[in-house]
Amino acid sequence: MLRKPERLFGRDTEWDDLADFIASPSPGATLGLVYGRRRQGKTLMLELLAQQTGGFLFGATQQTETQNLADLGVAYAAYRGLRQPIIFRTWREAIDELLRIGEDQATPLIIDEFPYLVSATPALPSYLQQALSPLGYAKERTRTRMILCGSALTTMAQLLAGGAPLRGRAAMELIVRPFRFREAAAFWGADHDPELAFRLHALLGGTPAYLEMSGGSGPSEKGELDRWVQRRLLNPASAMFREGALLLREEPSITDPTSYSATLSAISAGSHRRSEIAAALGRPSSALAHLLTGLQDIGLIEQIDDALRGKRSVFRIAEPVVRLHQLLIQRHEAELIAGYADRVWRANSDTVASRIYGPHFEDLARQWCFMHAAPETLGGTATAVRPTELPCREHRQGHELDVVVTETTSFAADRIIAIGEAKSTESPVDTPELERLEHLRGLLPSAKVGALPKLLLFSRSGFSAALARHDARRSDVELIDLKRLYTGA
Repeated sequence: MLRKPERLFGRDTEWDDLADFIASPSPGATLGLVYGRRRQGKTLMLELLAQQTGGFLFGATQQTETQNLADLGVAYAAYRGLRQPIIFRTWREAIDELLRIGEDQATPLIIDEFPYLVSATPALPSYLQQALSPLGYAKERTRTRMILCGSALTTMAQLLAGGAPLRGRAAMELIVRPFRFREAAAFWGADHDPELAFRLHALLGGTPAYLEMSGGSGPSEKGELDRWVQRRLLNPASAMFREGALLLREEPSITDPTSYSATLSAISAGSHRRSEIAAALGRPSSALAHLLTGLQDIGLIEQIDDALRGKRSVFRIAEPVVRLHQLLIQRHEAELIAGYADRVWRANSDTVASRIYGPHFEDLARQWCFMHAAPETLGGTATAVRPTELPCREHRQGHELDVVVTETTSFAADRIIAIGEAKSTESPVDTPELERLEHLRGLLPSAKVGALPKLLLFSRSGFSAALARHDARRSDVELIDLKRLYTGA
């Protein structure tokens, strides 16, 4: 197995997938795709891969076909140790030559920012299809491991879509996503302080490049966070100031940024259902499909189905930087440019607590159940973790439930094994929240059939002594604070 370089933080799974692709015993040239949003570290990972394996990496740029072919000839000549650049007259000629680098042994051929090349030469995927034909030279005589990498998500995903020239040709489709919340805590050096790690992740998410774009270091303790946010995130001179807007505008498939930005603004402000978003935009629900689908395709929002009613879904912001931009930076840009970051941050503390920290804590609670919670904690294995709303005749209203953990087993109906509430309040959670959760458990359709689901209470500020005593006496109750969220199961 190809050893991962120490310089590459995390990405163990991604590196193993790349190593398996390179070392595959499959005869003939093979094709793989690597893609994800910008600033996730794709290029660094592939550069390190090329260094360790003696592979060739070419980074395309936004220019004409002739210019890219000329740059490719210079780069390939340097790779071959030639003094003069190689002249490629056409892409067919270039592809045929590049695919020969694996004639002696399995060797990576990496083309970064491939969508730039497709933009200038739309027929390029068809040329690759022909070059990788089953009886062609590359398949018969080489073991070239070709990797196409890009940040334009829709362009990359469409390369393997039904009817696309490269459909069925790729042996790997690797999507590089932001770090998960525990990885992000370690990356930022905040894993010693779960509260600090949580706040940083709620504001910035898990994109690796944001550490460097924020000055190369984060706050060392939560007491430094407010000042750090003002200097590094709300400062017009910071690289992070306009990042939330650029994520939308740099995606080629977004042709109407204003409408998409308005949709993000509505979701950030608390309109999560399709009808609520439509009302906020002043549009009919039927007119939202392309906006919501487009934002999902580029990874800025996520659709979450209701745990009990699949067709009743909600939409949430998947990229925290976008949420921060919509709620604070965009709305108070004039004040921030004038140098009043301190005033804006203090005046909007309630917004940050209710629209950023609160929803984010609920998201992490669901992620924890799915990725980290032990079967003993949940009373089974989580197959899906989703929210729901339960109708209640007693109170004549619906009750929102943050966490519904479902287990799916062979030849049996799905079973709810646990339900939970996530509280991002400043005061410790007390026994009334447990009583409310017990009430909600009684409203479940399966409440009178079989074993009762376990009760999970998540709290940023810990739990009262009375509630802790309840937990000690009952096997059906689990209390999860931030420390357990970040380190426990």
